[in-house]
Amino acid sequence: MALCPQITIGQTMTDTSLHAAAARDDAAAIARLLAGGAAIDARDSRGRTALLVATHDNRLNAARALIEAGANVNAKDAINDSPYLYAGARGHLAILKLTLAHGADLKSTNRYGGTALIPACERGHVETVRTLIAAGVDVDHVNNLGWTGLLEAIILSDGGQAHQQIVQDLIAAGADVNLADRDGVTPLQHARSRGYARIEQILRAAGAR
Repeated sequence: MALCPQITIGQTMTDTSLHAAAARDDAAAIARLLAGGAAIDARDSRGRTALLVATHDNRLNAARALIEAGANVNAKDAINDSPYLYAGARGHLAILKLTLAHGADLKSTNRYGGTALIPACERGHVETVRTLIAAGVDVDHVNNLGWTGLLEAIILSDGGQAHQQIVQDLIAAGADVNLADRDGVTPLQHARSRGYARIEQILRAAGAR
């Protein structure tokens, strides 16, 4: 019988067979490995659980199998990504919804000090932003750069339709349209300086200064 591949992390031997099955989206193999005693939240050389590996590749079958078997949706790797945070940031909506239904920590933050909502706003993931807002993520959380989701939806975007919609959704959820960055520059000022006329219009209608 072939030996399972292993990686040494410090003093801990971590079986990576489960990670490989997750990368293949092989739910049947995951079930067999777990039934055979594989540690569901074991880490690979990058500190990732099998669930985080599945989330990286948007492997929904594997993610569902692991989550329903009790995998920790908040377990962070060496760079502070968790399945919940990564799914939110990358717009992996189906996996995100599974994490939210199984104990996602809405206050957890990534290596930039941001919630899952902030990178979702930056990347224009409209449905992900809506899902996170509905789940109760703080729309005015400020990350280590001094930016909120609203600021990132302007500063790091192209000002297009997706980001216009995100700005509207954030405002509808009660985001502070006058919450400035650490240099005192407001969302409206950022939108104006970038020539984002529609976003500027949306902000003005919401009382932005």
